[in-house]
Amino acid sequence: MRKIVVLEHISLDGVIQAPGGPEEDTSGGFTHGGWIAHYGDEVSGGLLRKQMNSPFDLLLGRKTFEIWEPYWPKHSDIWPNVNKATKYVVSNTRTSSEWEPSVFLSGDIAGEVAKLKQQQGPDLHVGGAAIFFKR
Repeated sequence: MRKIVVLEHISLDGVIQAPGGPEEDTSGGFTHGGWIAHYGDEVSGGLLRKQMNSPFDLLLGRKTFEIWEPYWPKHSDIWPNVNKATKYVVSNTRTSSEWEPSVFLSGDIAGEVAKLKQQQGPDLHVGGAAIFFKR
């Protein structure tokens, strides 16, 4: 059985944001993107690299996928395994991508994820916290 692994950068007041930069996700007028970069240390960086360099597939929200989709194929030197990983994308609007391998999930997401967990394969790393919240 696969595990679901969540690696999040979260502030004490609940802001979840990647270290990409101020322009990474400006939805809702958010202007503090990349805030976590200033707080990294050797311990957290080492743990993150260990997870990123182990075999994994990705469970992504559509929004995160669309941020990553144009970036990671051109930056494989930073994180080579991201392009090899199967990207399971939760979306009611997308059904395909040139960034392969990608599989799009819709409908009963909890059921689909339960099936994925039962399959053979590497652990599922989560990207995009919104996939956990019903809107």
